[in-house]
Amino acid sequence: MESTNKLAVLIDADNAQAAIIDGLLAEIAKYGTANVKRIYGDWTQPQLNRWKEILLKHSIQPIQQFGYTRGKNSTDSALIIDAMDLLYSDKFDGFCLISSDSDFTKLAARIREAGLLVYGFGEQKTPEPFVAACDKFIFTEVLQDDEDEKTPSRKRKTTKDLKQDTKLINLIRNAIKASSDESGWAHLAPVGSYLAKASAEFDPRNYGYSKLGELINATQLFEMEERKVGEGHSKAIYVRDKRK
Repeated sequence: MESTNKLAVLIDADNAQAAIIDGLLAEIAKYGTANVKRIYGDWTQPQLNRWKEILLKHSIQPIQQFGYTRGKNSTDSALIIDAMDLLYSDKFDGFCLISSDSDFTKLAARIREAGLLVYGFGEQKTPEPFVAACDKFIFTEVLQDDEDEKTPSRKRKTTKDLKQDTKLINLIRNAIKASSDESGWAHLAPVGSYLAKASAEFDPRNYGYSKLGELINATQLFEMEERKVGEGHSKAIYVRDKRK
């Protein structure tokens, strides 16, 4: 079922790549409708030319912000002021902040304090405080078009790599434990919900897997089984820690 959330999409052109736009908008569509799409930058600068070429196609409104002082990012201030105006309009259910800049950490936290959702999008170099301040954070490396050269984040991790990632394994184990019945089996859906709440940046695509079940299965540390649901042909996936 599609989400009906009304979203405000605010892009920091100085800290986002135009190449991600198609994947970005497709990802945002999973979480709601982009009622407002704005992008901020000094459009007199040649480094933003790539963005200029695609704004009209995607109906993104460019907001001009001159760099009045060398070394100061006035784009950040303009985006933050607009975000607060939109927040107080009470017309939105959430915000999508596209930047790899930690300057938006307090903005994300303030929006969440108001009870709205915050989806962050940025490169893997994004400072951890900004990532943690969002309800969900998507690394933009996974949004590149399929024909683009594969980035390290999209390369499928091997079973050995996954087993050595103690943070990931502990996160999955905690999710299964919190969602399981007395026998230790947990339905995959609530496991996924727990992971999303426990870690803003968690995404199977960061490890090269398109689905959560594929990622968990690849670790070879968990049992998985399909169970028939009701009288129809529907099936549900259940998982259990092999240590159980």
